[in-house]
Amino acid sequence: MKHAGSDALDRLDNVLHRLREIPGLTERSRGVFYRGGKAFLHFHEDPTGLYADLRRAETFERFCVNSMDERSEFLRLVCLANEHH
Repeated sequence: MKHAGSDALDRLDNVLHRLREIPGLTERSRGVFYRGGKAFLHFHEDPTGLYADLRRAETFERFCVNSMDERSEFLRLVCLANEHH
């Protein structure tokens, strides 16, 4: 599964906009966010759709971000993970 390219990130623009508003997150390159010097989340694409990898504890977990419901739930989890770091 490859990292999300420009076209895929364009489809996630509303998610990226909301992530940029979360205190403590730094977007080092488009769609790649760090928290406190550590990679925190990034996006992937493949023929089955778009996915986000979010660092929870010491490992990344993968989440589908194809539907609006999946994106809303992902953003909720990002906020929770960000609060616990």
